[in-house]
Amino acid sequence: MTSLAEQLKRLPPPHTSLLFDCKEAAAIDRDTFFAIGCTGFEELMGIDPSFEVFQSSLFSSMAKGLERSVQTKSVNQQLNENISLFLIHLSPYFMLKPAQKCLEWLIHRFHIHLYNQDSLIGCVLPYHETKLFVRVIQLLNIKSPTHKWHWLDPIRKPGVPLARGTLITHCYKDLDFMDFICRLVAKSVKVFSECASSSAQLRVLLAFYASTIVSALGAAEKITDRIVSMLLPYIQKGLKSSVQDYRAATYMIICQMTVKVTVDSSLVHSLMLQISKTLSKMPSLAREGVACLNLLLQTQKGDSLGKKPFNYLCKNPDLVTLLQGLSEGYDISPLLRYLLPHFICSIVKSDAGKLEREDHIYIKHLEGILQSIPLEKGLDHLLASYPKALDSVLEEHLESAMDQANQNIFHQFISLSLSCGKYKFLEDSDTSLLLSLNHPQPAVRVLALQHLKDVIETSKEGFDQSFIEEAIFGRLKDDNRDVVMSAFSALEVCKNGLSTSLFSLRYKVLERAIQILVKEEILKEKKELLDEAVMQLLPFMVITNANSKSSEWKMAICLSESDLCSLHPLLKDWPEVLQEAIKSSKSAELMGVVNKKMILLFSKNMTSGDSSLLLQMVDDLILVAEMESDSVRQKVTAHVIGSMLVQCCCNLPMKENYFSVALRVFHFLDEKIRNLRETPSNWSVETIQESLVPVGLLTTYIEKLNSDQSVDAEESAIFVFLLRSFINDLKPPPSFPKETWWNPESLNQDCKDYLHLLLGLFDLLVCGASEGSDAVQYRALMNLLFKVHLKDSEVLFKFLSVLWTYSFSLSNHLSYEVNAMLQTRALYIGYAVLVSQTYQKKKQLLSLSSPVVISLLINLGNPVSEVRRAALNCFHSLSSMKESLFHPILQHLGQKTEEIISDPTYITQIMAILFEELQTQPKQKSQKKKLSEALESIVDCVQNPTGPSYVAKNLMKILHEVHGEMILTHLLPALDRLLEKVLKEPETMLKDEVVLLHLILGKFNEHSAALLCKNQQSLDLFIKSLHAATKIYEEVPPFQITALGQITKPFFAALSDGTVQQKLLKVLFDLLLNCKNPLCAQTISSVFKGISVCAEQIVTEIEPPEKTKSLATVQQTRRQKMQQQKKPPDAELAPETSNFSWQRVMLVLELLQHKKKLKRPQALVPALFNLLSRCLEPLASEEENMEYTKQLILSCLLNICQKLSSGGNKIPADILDKEKFNVELIVQCIRISKMPQTHHHALLLLGAVAGMFPDKVLHNIMPIFTFMGANVLRLDDTYTFQVINKTVQMVIPALIQVNFDLSESSRGVEEVVIKIIRVFVDALPHVPEHRRLPILAQLITTVGGDRFLWVLLVLLFEQYVTKTVTVTASTDKDAVLEADTEFWISICCEFSVRCQFQSMMKIIQYLTELPENKEVKAVFTNILHSNQDGELFNVESHSDKQLRHFKYLSVSFMSQLLTSQSLVKKVIMCPCYLLKNCSFLSRLLEDVLHYINTVASSVEGNADKPTAKFWRVLLNKSYDMLDKVNALLPTETFIPVIRGLMTNQLPSVRRKAMDLLNNKVQQRTKWQKSQVRQLLELVPELIAIVQCKRKEEEEEQVINRQTALFSLKLLCKGFGTENPLPFVPVLKTAIDLVSSEKEEKNVMGSALLCIAEVTCTLKAQAIPQLPRLMPALLETLKNKKELISNEIYLLSAVTALLKVAETLPHFLSPYLTDCLLQVICLFGNRAES
Repeated sequence: MTSLAEQLKRLPPPHTSLLFDCKEAAAIDRDTFFAIGCTGFEELMGIDPSFEVFQSSLFSSMAKGLERSVQTKSVNQQLNENISLFLIHLSPYFMLKPAQKCLEWLIHRFHIHLYNQDSLIGCVLPYHETKLFVRVIQLLNIKSPTHKWHWLDPIRKPGVPLARGTLITHCYKDLDFMDFICRLVAKSVKVFSECASSSAQLRVLLAFYASTIVSALGAAEKITDRIVSMLLPYIQKGLKSSVQDYRAATYMIICQMTVKVTVDSSLVHSLMLQISKTLSKMPSLAREGVACLNLLLQTQKGDSLGKKPFNYLCKNPDLVTLLQGLSEGYDISPLLRYLLPHFICSIVKSDAGKLEREDHIYIKHLEGILQSIPLEKGLDHLLASYPKALDSVLEEHLESAMDQANQNIFHQFISLSLSCGKYKFLEDSDTSLLLSLNHPQPAVRVLALQHLKDVIETSKEGFDQSFIEEAIFGRLKDDNRDVVMSAFSALEVCKNGLSTSLFSLRYKVLERAIQILVKEEILKEKKELLDEAVMQLLPFMVITNANSKSSEWKMAICLSESDLCSLHPLLKDWPEVLQEAIKSSKSAELMGVVNKKMILLFSKNMTSGDSSLLLQMVDDLILVAEMESDSVRQKVTAHVIGSMLVQCCCNLPMKENYFSVALRVFHFLDEKIRNLRETPSNWSVETIQESLVPVGLLTTYIEKLNSDQSVDAEESAIFVFLLRSFINDLKPPPSFPKETWWNPESLNQDCKDYLHLLLGLFDLLVCGASEGSDAVQYRALMNLLFKVHLKDSEVLFKFLSVLWTYSFSLSNHLSYEVNAMLQTRALYIGYAVLVSQTYQKKKQLLSLSSPVVISLLINLGNPVSEVRRAALNCFHSLSSMKESLFHPILQHLGQKTEEIISDPTYITQIMAILFEELQTQPKQKSQKKKLSEALESIVDCVQNPTGPSYVAKNLMKILHEVHGEMILTHLLPALDRLLEKVLKEPETMLKDEVVLLHLILGKFNEHSAALLCKNQQSLDLFIKSLHAATKIYEEVPPFQITALGQITKPFFAALSDGTVQQKLLKVLFDLLLNCKNPLCAQTISSVFKGISVCAEQIVTEIEPPEKTKSLATVQQTRRQKMQQQKKPPDAELAPETSNFSWQRVMLVLELLQHKKKLKRPQALVPALFNLLSRCLEPLASEEENMEYTKQLILSCLLNICQKLSSGGNKIPADILDKEKFNVELIVQCIRISKMPQTHHHALLLLGAVAGMFPDKVLHNIMPIFTFMGANVLRLDDTYTFQVINKTVQMVIPALIQVNFDLSESSRGVEEVVIKIIRVFVDALPHVPEHRRLPILAQLITTVGGDRFLWVLLVLLFEQYVTKTVTVTASTDKDAVLEADTEFWISICCEFSVRCQFQSMMKIIQYLTELPENKEVKAVFTNILHSNQDGELFNVESHSDKQLRHFKYLSVSFMSQLLTSQSLVKKVIMCPCYLLKNCSFLSRLLEDVLHYINTVASSVEGNADKPTAKFWRVLLNKSYDMLDKVNALLPTETFIPVIRGLMTNQLPSVRRKAMDLLNNKVQQRTKWQKSQVRQLLELVPELIAIVQCKRKEEEEEQVINRQTALFSLKLLCKGFGTENPLPFVPVLKTAIDLVSSEKEEKNVMGSALLCIAEVTCTLKAQAIPQLPRLMPALLETLKNKKELISNEIYLLSAVTALLKVAETLPHFLSPYLTDCLLQVICLFGNRAES
């Protein structure tokens, strides 16, 4: 990494913080961080004043502005030193909040998490088990695998503390980390040693140091020199340190280290010197120091440690006290063993008359030790060095101690001193060992011998050799049998280390023992004991010394002359033969001759004796020969027995146990030869023709052994001669086969044993011949083996073929392992032999009758490359044989040599290419025929019953990629044979045969599938394999599973004959029905899921037998049920259903649940409905529970529907005829079943069907929803809720999407939807409360809130009016109504504002069209139809009171809804409201006005009736509703809405709109300019109303004109002053009205008031109108009769005149006289009246 990259990498990431998360840290500025750090620093100074030195460098205002990334190297170096020192000081207080604040500042300002990682980790490492430690580690960037601290990275993400085990493991594995800890401690100790309270500050760190290092040393498997050398400097510092805890930790580390590893003595001396030297400097740790010294001496070699440590220890005045204290709980003998000799030497060497000060100290210490500390081991150690001197001193002392008391004390002293074992008192005898050996009681003598035996076994000190020998000698002469046997036992233990005299004694004892055994006739009675005795004594009968005076010779003669030889058949005639050999032989050859005679005689005795005892005798002899010992006798005995056994094999006739003996003998020879040391021998097997081991060789061997010379060469030669004899005399069994293959699987036991011997001999000889010094000898033996046993080349290659292929066998019939090395050697030997063969021989070896080609071919797939190379060499030697049948294959293999050697699987590709070329590429007929014959012959080898199955198995492996009908045809005989064996004799199946059968079954694939349609045998065998369910080997799956695995999608598709597919399907379903193995069922399921099946094939398997007729309707079903009930009981089981298995149908239907690859699934529909019909029959339901079957059928139908109609679209008639889809059966299924799961499945299916065949569902929909209302809705579980939702979502939309071009269809759907909603409303009281809102919301969302929300509300109102009120107590009615209203409002609020307003408009329209009472017939227009079924509120079936209540409830609810918070919020947040474009509000306002008009007319019509009060209340509610709609209108929207309403056709609506305008103008005082502008735009509209330009009724128009004039007056008053121009036309219009003589007086009155207001507002702008205004006004005043008769008219006229006079007084002079005249006249007329 470049320098720049390194700098960039180290740039601090933003917002790193210890105390805050990233977001919080990002919001905090530097000053705040500085304040946090300074606060913590001040608190720390209050705790520890030593922190003050860091204030100027790290916590000053100068540090606040320091940016270290731009500073020089020296500045940064000084800063790093300060930070490192500060973190050391901070470490003891790390868990305190002030310390964390300081760290926060250092992280923020100095980025110590980037630049000072080591110091930061050193500060927090002692707290590694805390979460705060993890938080610090999370700040570090240690993701790089090469980073020093990367091993801590795994704890960063999970945020868990560092496990102690992880820390310790890393400590001893990474010595740099261990060194880091030690350096950190040393530096911290140095820093804090200057402080007064250093011990408290270092406590945590030193505890961490001791526990970590000691635990790491304990956990390490081995403490290496590197660890020791790394720790030593720190140990030295610790021992010299004045800090108590540091020194204590160092003692612990020394102890742990010395316990685990042995160190150099110089290091031990150095440590002892350091510890003892510093011991007096820290008295508080003196005890621990002494204990450390003791452990050091206990675990290490204490030689040559010198006197210096001793001198330093003696300077400690409390040494004895310390030692005494330690001795109470621990063994301090190692330290005493070092101290005591120095004490004694120092005292003895000093002059008694001139004792110095040090000498007095030594004497004082020694006296203290002897008086206060038990010196058991130390005293024993001293006394054991001088046993004879001790004995003499004790003897003298004992003579002087005459009285009994002194003697007892003396004996106690001897017993306590462990240094002399023979004087030790035994616990069991209460006397010493010496006295116990000579005790008068035999039991005590036995105990003493047993103790002596233990002493010998454990090599205890204090027992000299002569004492032990004398003790055993004496007790062998004992007169008690138990004592003698114990002495023998002790003698056996110590025989290896005792003197020669003891051996001679053993021979005498042995001689005497044999005489006793024979004399007492013990051996005659117990044959086992006799055999054991002979085998144990046989080594003593072998002559190993020619000296007749030697004990060995005497022993052999003794045994031969004993009666033992006459008792055992092996020793028969041995005394005579021995005597004859001694007499006839020269002394030089005596040993060899005698031993050879023994070999010949004993082997003869073995073969001529009882054959039933031979095997046991051979086993016993081999056990004797295999005994490991360095004695001459045992070594010679082993060779004698070996020769004896080989000679026995030579003499043994071919009997039943011949090969058993031969195998045992060969294994003995094999083991001995393989363990020989390789040494060249002068003895040649080729030059010496003796049948057994030459006498001279045996004699030389024994002599060299006796003279302690090396005998490796002779030993090797002996076994070579034995091996030669064994090979020469080994006989093949007469029954050995002459077939092409030597098949170990079919051989009898003798042939197997013989083949085993040949393999073993070949392995042994080829190993010896290829390596070692005796290679020439072994090559000669190899030639001998070939000459004797494998003379003919054909036989040789049959044997080699076994060697080449046997490693592939899984059964190991020969009980022999052919490893890769042996296999490779055999191949190279085969190659050498092949090269030397004649042309004719090669031709014969390449023929079909030879196993050579096949054996070599399968080795090309061997995983070992050297084996493949050797096999290719063999092929290369045969490649010149062009006439051979296999020449094309050999030629192809020769071209691909490198690929085959490199890749063990490449041979499979070659075979595949050859077969492919045979089928595809054009070649000459002769070549093609030759290649075809060669390949067919290879395949035929697989089905050859005489060949080994492991060869066939591996041949199949290299044919793995060869497929097709040809290969499968050739394999059918083998498949038939193996399947017969599986079905009839599964226990005889070999593992190789099992694997072979699996491989053959693998050839059933898409390439060979066509054969099943042509060849009936192949189909039958495949079906047979599908039934082979037996699991023969645990690790191999049943053949059934393999065969099932071959039925893949391509294989099934390649079966061109549908009949064969049908057969296989039938077999699969039958297997599934009858199988008990879950793996089989699972496999069949996977197979069926994978293959592509035609639905007609499934129909054939599940279709029940034909019955009279399928029931189509509910009526027919009922009729059938009645007929069934009348039938007698015995007729219940119909004959056509007796063979029909519902379980089989269920299994098939279960498979169909997840079946995707199904052709023409619509063909299943009729069959499934037929099954469903059968399920619904009474008999079927009574026989067994059919609910699960129904669910499966319904689920299958649903899956088919989903496949056929993606997206729920209609299915064309040519794909599925709707007549085949029996919806009635589904409905019947729903109605009959009592299971919720069945209902769910049926409802989901109906939902899917509704999209495809809506008209069919339409005719059956009501029973479904009636059922849902009565049953399903009552269930309170999530699954039911989901099913209801899904049914509603699927069924209803599908029906709504029916073609609306036909009005009848549309009307039918609407009626059905209303009925569905009614079902849900009727069921609502029974639905759980928390489910009501979601269900209804989902229902209305599905059917369309714009169209049907109002229907739901109307039905809810009707339910309340007709049902809820009747069942509710009068006291609870208000509460119930309030709760219901809230619920209704919550339903409404589930939908958009637009939807809610549309629903209110439709409700108002519906209320408008309802009659006033029952007598008046309602006229329905565009909402509902007049037929009774479609009515929401049926007037005929309800009372007048209910009708009135319904109307009132509807209006009341709408009024409450308009003020509900949820609606108001939605209105305000509605986009159109925000855009001030609320057209739906204006339409709602208009409809409300219409309804008010209707109610108002009803009020007038019913004024004299009892219901008058109701109509008035309803009218008030309607006005209330109007006000609430008006309140929702924003001002910007209100004006356009009013403007629109003012052009409405209805006068009442126009009048009410003007009233609303007047109210708004009167109530509001502040207006925006834009609003004023909009209001002024209404003036023309109002003028138009005033001018009566419409053709409505006059009376109505008068009211409206008056209202319009009033509106103009208000507008003028409010806005005319600032906007006078728009009101000039108003003045003109009003003058026109006043001027007209025909105008209605009330209108003229309003016009006059308007003139008054406008003139007052316009002021000067009204002057132009005075010429028209004043004449008209004066004319009005002249008409006295009308004025007096109408007071309002009079007031209006006078007001107008007054306002004009007030506003324009200066312009009335032309009309002043007339004005005064008319006013005076009016006044006078008024006074008169």
